[in-house]
Amino acid sequence: MRALELAAAGLFALGGLRSLWVWTRRPFEGTDLRDHLLYALYLTGRVGLWFAIAGSFLIWSSIRTRGRAAIDEAAAYRWYLLVPLGLAGLQLVAGWFLGRRPRGNDPGDLTPRRDPRPGRRPGRRATDPSGRARRRRRT
Repeated sequence: MRALELAAAGLFALGGLRSLWVWTRRPFEGTDLRDHLLYALYLTGRVGLWFAIAGSFLIWSSIRTRGRAAIDEAAAYRWYLLVPLGLAGLQLVAGWFLGRRPRGNDPGDLTPRRDPRPGRRPGRRATDPSGRARRRRRT
């Protein structure tokens, strides 16, 4: 069983390295210092969660005893459950606040920032699934 746990820890650590590589290469166009701090917290939670799960497999692989005694020995590491939960919570909260940041310079504008849909340029009319242009309804 120890080889399986070490293999799982290695795979999660590789996933963490890949996540770190992918997310640091992605451009971030924040203009405010708060945006950059929230993005850094979001990435810390996202990447750190991979490493925290790898760490939990390493902890289980370090326990030599089997059976009920292993549960008693693992009780010393019960605090480690808070690490992945804290990182997941950090990612959730930072992502939520980052999505609720104002769009422009108007602090009252709380509409979330979204990228335009792929293939759609600003100023073009929206089309329905058949490819025909939709008319805007007048109210």
